[in-house]
Amino acid sequence: MEDVYQKLRDLNADVLVPLELPDEDLLVDIEEEILIQLPHEYREFLLKVSDVIYGGLEPVTVTDPQSHTYLPEVAATAWSVGLPRELIPVCEHQGDYYAVNEEGEIHLWRDGEVDEDESWSTIWHWARDVWLES
Repeated sequence: MEDVYQKLRDLNADVLVPLELPDEDLLVDIEEEILIQLPHEYREFLLKVSDVIYGGLEPVTVTDPQSHTYLPEVAATAWSVGLPRELIPVCEHQGDYYAVNEEGEIHLWRDGEVDEDESWSTIWHWARDVWLES
């Protein structure tokens, strides 16, 4: 995890108005808003790298309710188009969703179903294999 974290930090794009990182209190508010608990490693991911801007994928964020990547809005949209309610979206990409389950595993949801061939054991493995390769 530490090597993925450091690589994301190193590759973070310089932007005029950078994103902010959340704190624990904000994550509790987000959990209350989406009515589901965030898995531990996903929570850590949001606390450490949800401000990173890199590559062609845009993982969800939690600090700006006006952002198109704001987790509660992305989740509402994903659930409305059929993503199972027990999955929390991590990233939307061209109508498909990478989503985390309660055990912290990441799955790709496309064409109305979970693609069993596209899964990662943790959010950090997904970040390494998918986000950093985008």
